[in-house]
Amino acid sequence: MHLAFLGPPGAGKGTQAKLLAKELRIPHLSTGDMLRAAVKARTPLGLEAEGTMKAGKLVPDALVLGLLRERLQEPDAHPGCLLDGFPRTVAQAESLRDLVPLERVIYFEIPESELLPRLTERRSCPTCGAIYNLRSHPPKAPGKCDREGSELVQRPDDREEAVRTRLAVYHRETAPVLDYYRKSGLLRTLRADGSVEDVLAGLRALLP
Repeated sequence: MHLAFLGPPGAGKGTQAKLLAKELRIPHLSTGDMLRAAVKARTPLGLEAEGTMKAGKLVPDALVLGLLRERLQEPDAHPGCLLDGFPRTVAQAESLRDLVPLERVIYFEIPESELLPRLTERRSCPTCGAIYNLRSHPPKAPGKCDREGSELVQRPDDREEAVRTRLAVYHRETAPVLDYYRKSGLLRTLRADGSVEDVLAGLRALLP
């Protein structure tokens, strides 16, 4: 099964993708994570991406799709995959069509009033990558990761001004992608402001 999750930052795509991918026994693929892994591994595509990112430029679609093509050739991706937050533009969607036979695209719909606290109160562990929220999912010890004991950090792009900018850019860029998949009949909308368990149940009901 090949799925794609779309939705604004903070909508819970990553959390749900990890849970559902484990259930379906397919890899959860985040292009951001793939880029960081390729850079860390010093692969040819990773080195090219690193140079682009250091120059403050967007990573070209061709490079991202190249990374995705490589990843899909690995044995665990043969039964399918779950794309998290990709594609973000119509051009990416059109290129992806020749690479992955998507069976469902699910849009995580959530009010902006809910997104702001989700993002501005989000903290992460720099050691293991665990994600916390100071309001809804706080660590046991204030400011410390439950697993590693590391000091939790706030990403610069999770500060309120940056969050508002990210959301405006997201809505502007992604609306055409939603229309693209709506016309193809692949798009389903998921109300994503419930509990993790309720959203997962709703997600299962939308699968092909």
